[in-house]
Amino acid sequence: MLEIFFETPLWLFAVLFFLGAAAFTLSTISGGGGALMQIPILNFLIGTSQTAQVINLGTFISRPSRIILFWKHINWKIFWYYVPSAMLGAIVAGYLFSEVRIVWIQVIVGLFLVSTFFQYHFGKKERSFNVSYWFFIPLGFFIAVIGTFTGGMGPILNPFLLNAGIEKEELIGTKAAQAFSLGIAQISSYTFFGLLTPKLIAFGVATGLGATLGNFFGKILLKRMSKLAFRKWVIAIMVISGIVLIVRAVSNL
Repeated sequence: MLEIFFETPLWLFAVLFFLGAAAFTLSTISGGGGALMQIPILNFLIGTSQTAQVINLGTFISRPSRIILFWKHINWKIFWYYVPSAMLGAIVAGYLFSEVRIVWIQVIVGLFLVSTFFQYHFGKKERSFNVSYWFFIPLGFFIAVIGTFTGGMGPILNPFLLNAGIEKEELIGTKAAQAFSLGIAQISSYTFFGLLTPKLIAFGVATGLGATLGNFFGKILLKRMSKLAFRKWVIAIMVISGIVLIVRAVSNL
C-alpha cells in the first residue's frame, strides 16, 4: 500500500481530500448530492471505470461521523423499511457491475429529479405526493442497484423523505444510517468481485477523510438554516444532480 503513495502525485490526494470536504459540506446542508457532485471531477482525475468505487468507499468512511453527529435525529422506522432491500440490491449490483448498462434508467431518474423544481414550486410546497413507509422497501433496492453502478444516488431518496414529513436533521441522520448500512454491502460486493484495488482504496480513504471534515462544517451551517431554506437547498441539489445524471447518461450513449 505504501508504494502507492510514492507512485501517485501528492497533489492528487490533496485534491481528493478537499473535494470530499467541499462535497460533503454541501451534502449536509442540502440533504445529499455530495457523491454525484464529485462524479464529473473524479471521472476526469481517475477515469470513469473507477469513480463509483472511490465515491462509495469515501462516502462509507465518512458516514460514522455523520451518524454520531445526527444520532438523536435518526428515524429508525424508515431505516428498517429501507435497509434490508437496499443491501440485497447492492449485492446484486456488485455481481452485475461490469455487465449491465443503466443509461436509460439514469435519464429517467435525472428527469424525475429535475421535475422536483416544479413539484415543490422551489420549496414553497412542503409535500408534492403522499408517501407510505412501505415505499422505502422497493426504493431501497432500486437506489442500491443504481447507486452501486454510478457512485451516488442519494438525491433520489429526498423527495420521498420530504413527502414522508422528514426534514433537516432528521433527514440527514436517517439517510446517513441508511447509507452506512448500504455501504457495508457495496464495499463487500466490490471487494468480493475484485473491483477494489489498493490504489482505489487509497483514493477512497483520501476522499472519505475530507468528507468527514465536511460533515462537521455542514452541521454548523445546517443548525442556522430554516426549514424553508433547507428545502430550497435540497431541491436545488436535486435539480443539479438530475442534470448531471442526464448529461452523464447521454454522453455514454
